[in-house]
Amino acid sequence: MNFRLKWVIYILGIFIFSQLSYAQEEESAEVFLEDYTDEFQETFFEALKQKGIENYDKAINLFLKCKKLDSTNNVVDFELAKSYLANKQYILAEQYGIDALKSEPENFWYLNAVADIMQKQGRPIEMIKEQISFDNNKLKENLALIYYQQKNYQESSNILKELKDSSFKEALALKIKDSLDRPKSDDEIKSVPTVQNTNLNPLLKYKEEIGELILNKNYSSLIIKADEALEEFPSQPYFYFAKGMGLNRSGKQKEATEVLETALDFLIDDIELGNNIYRELANVYTFLGNSSKANMYLSKIKSGS
Repeated sequence: MNFRLKWVIYILGIFIFSQLSYAQEEESAEVFLEDYTDEFQETFFEALKQKGIENYDKAINLFLKCKKLDSTNNVVDFELAKSYLANKQYILAEQYGIDALKSEPENFWYLNAVADIMQKQGRPIEMIKEQISFDNNKLKENLALIYYQQKNYQESSNILKELKDSSFKEALALKIKDSLDRPKSDDEIKSVPTVQNTNLNPLLKYKEEIGELILNKNYSSLIIKADEALEEFPSQPYFYFAKGMGLNRSGKQKEATEVLETALDFLIDDIELGNNIYRELANVYTFLGNSSKANMYLSKIKSGS
């Protein structure tokens, strides 16, 4: 299965069929795609393209067209939430984010988007707990993890106190304690033990492993590890960036461009990662002799990072 087809299947399948096993998910996603008209599919992917090049107004209009074609599609709600957030239309972003999360309360990425939207408005997510399944244990686990990733350790601890004892709760509590107790120097961060990772969350484990491979410039292993991570987390822009970097540094520049530009389709409100992707794309296109595209991506790099 080529990269493009896998991306199509995962984009729709990961959200709609997340409760299924891998084999069931892939098969069901293919059936799901067959159920949609060419108009829906073409509009949806054109919307993703426009979002990827930061043409948010056009992307929003296209996603709204998808919404008219299928009013119950929670993937479209999710993409509208992210697009409105990127366009700084927070009220509308909140509305569609909540709609997506209500349809699938245990979806980590839906909750993560809603948390970002609320944070941008300076409002705690607890303000909308009556509108979402806030008593859902998995949702609370996801929220605790999101707060931890944001380095909001106190809020993460508060959520953990509401959860029943589990390996997840114990592992994340240890991570929080470790983060609060240890010095924040680079050497100390690198020396943080990772024995609890398998009990915590695969996302964090992959990020740590990939970060180490980048640090050691082990690009062949980086490609393999990033592919593995994308099997589990196909909407995570960092993993596309890592794979693109690995391909670029391994002399596979044409493949790298596709993967790095896919990373931009999933990127939202992460200036540092965005700048890294733009730099890598500029390097790739410079190598390929396409100075206009190289300069285009260089111009997108925001100052201060």
